[in-house]
Parts: sequence; C-alpha cells; structure tokens
Amino acid sequence: MTKELDAQHKSLEKAKKELVTAATRATKSLDRERKKLTRQVKSAVNRNKKAREQLAKKTERLAKASSAKVKRELRSQIRKLEKLKDAAATEAKESRDQLKLVRDDLKSAKEHLKRALHVDKAMAAIDKQIAKLTGRKKKTTKKKAAPKKAAPKKTATKKKVTKKKVAKKKVAKKTTAKKRVSKKK
Repeated sequence: MTKELDAQHKSLEKAKKELVTAATRATKSLDRERKKLTRQVKSAVNRNKKAREQLAKKTERLAKASSAKVKRELRSQIRKLEKLKDAAATEAKESRDQLKLVRDDLKSAKEHLKRALHVDKAMAAIDKQIAKLTGRKKKTTKKKAAPKKAAPKKTATKKKVTKKKVAKKKVAKKTTAKKRVSKKK
C-alpha cells in the first residue's frame, strides 16, 4: 500500500511541477508578445505622426508654389504621404486589436499561474503536515553550502592578558634564577 501511495505522490509532485512550469512559461511568453505589440503600436503611431507633419509641410509648400511642375511633384509626394499615413494608422489599429487579445490572454494566464502557485503552496503545507505526523524528514534538493573557515579571532583584551602572563613568567624565572645563585653561595 505504501508503494502505491509513494508512486501516486511522485506522480502528483510531477504534475504539480509541470503545471507551475507551463503556467510560468505561458505567462512569460504572453508578456513578451504584449511588449512586442506595444512597441509596434508606438512605432506605427510615430510613423503616422511624422507623415502627418510632412503632409502639412508639403501642403503649405503647394499653396505657396507657383509653377505647374513643382505643384505636380508636390501633389505626388502628398499622395505618397497620405498612403503612408493611412498604412501606419491601419497598422496601429491592427496592433492595438491584437494587443487587446494578448492582454486578455495574459490576464487569464496570470490568474492560472496564481492558482498554480497556490496549489504548489498548499501541496507543500500538506507535505509538511504529513511529514510531521509520520515523523519523516522532508527531502531537500538544495545543495549544502560549503562550511566557512573560521579565522581565529584575537581581541585586544586577550592580547594584553597573554602579554601579562608572559611578563609574569619571565619575572618568575628571574627570581628562581636568583634563588639558585643565592642557594649556591
């Protein structure tokens, strides 16, 4: 019976990990797509703005121009700018529509990821309670950190104490040497 439970527990853990990774991958992918579409919208809007400004300048020059040849050239340039402006506007509109869809998908993917993480946390809490009741230790997959080498710590007070002891020993040796000399006499 315990082997069956262990096998089911392993499959449940594997499914949980796959759920979290799939949700994370989908969220990141949709977020990249959202950023890409946002850049496309901004560039299309900028192109449209530049085309409108150039169109306004060309129309002013057309109004001031007197020769027929210059007017023809300006009219052809104006038509090209109008087409460019319209193309940029339609591209911006299409990108906005796609962006709206991607934002909706991203919102649901984030909600899915949130639920997956809640499931992950709930499973961890259940595992902790089971381990507590059964007396088993939880398996950790983290690598143990290498133990740090402790450098010997010397404080100023310890140095003073050791010097005093050394000094006392020297004094003690001198007195014993004097005693020896006096004993020999």
